[in-house]
Amino acid sequence: MKLMIASDIHGSAYYCKKLIEAFESEKADRILLLGDILYHGPRNDLPQEYAPKTVISLLNPLKSKIFCVRGNCDTEVDQMVLGFPVLADYGVIPVGERIIYATHGHIYNENNLPPLSHGDILLNGHTHIPKCTQHEDYIYMNCGSVSIPKEDSPHSYMISEKGVFCWKNLENGEIYNQFKV
Repeated sequence: MKLMIASDIHGSAYYCKKLIEAFESEKADRILLLGDILYHGPRNDLPQEYAPKTVISLLNPLKSKIFCVRGNCDTEVDQMVLGFPVLADYGVIPVGERIIYATHGHIYNENNLPPLSHGDILLNGHTHIPKCTQHEDYIYMNCGSVSIPKEDSPHSYMISEKGVFCWKNLENGEIYNQFKV
């Protein structure tokens, strides 16, 4: 299965449209959203074309292709308008002998680990900074942010297919990092 992984849309209709265009051109099977879908949060500036209602109308038609975990800016009212579940704190995705433990990152992260086994992958968004670190017992990955990247990183998403994770620039589709498990 080809999986697109993205986080931190923060209500940007502009970048949500770009994400859906990338999803279609990638021919990915599913999208895993790592939270912070509609609201920009009190610490962030408004993203380009901030229009949460438009983001809702863009994502809901893809509801059978999306699975999601809750970000720190996602609430019960968001669940009332989105057609796919958004309030799970984490998701566990088996990949061969290991798991991907997918969370937003505000609860479980490199400083507060969930229950992981040797070789498992902790997958986060939240910091808006793409990252891949191979620790002694686990692998940490962060897909960066679709709409509000930080530390001069690009607007980005990840593709996971056949044990290879690729970080891609949302603006031009170029791979800027890659990791094989």
